[in-house]
Amino acid sequence: MVEWVALGTGPRPVPQPVATPLVWTGAFGGAPALVVLFNTVAGPDHPGLTLTALSLLAAVLGGCARFTAAPGTAILCWLSLNGFAIPPAGTLTWTGSRDTLWLGCLLTAAVTGTAAARLAHARAAYRRLTA
Repeated sequence: MVEWVALGTGPRPVPQPVATPLVWTGAFGGAPALVVLFNTVAGPDHPGLTLTALSLLAAVLGGCARFTAAPGTAILCWLSLNGFAIPPAGTLTWTGSRDTLWLGCLLTAAVTGTAAARLAHARAAYRRLTA
């Protein structure tokens, strides 16, 4: 016997995060594209603007990722920022305080994006269950 059931009934599960390699692929492709865009528009003398754009990218990518993807996302964004947004282009350098701050900003953005997405999904799931 066939039983017809409406598709919209019952609780919907919390969406699963995107696989970590896919998030890192987005960071690997998106970070250099943003660096090129900001180097073309604003010039290489404004790494703060590029850091802001890469932080937003890390937060957006964190919104669909697991927490374990945050360090890799931050490092991939930092590599593009350090290698191509500050002169000399194409050379990785380490300036202790500056690069630590940049990595901290990018990691914080990725973790914040992930936490905000997880909280929003959990809140929506709770509202669906209690309604």
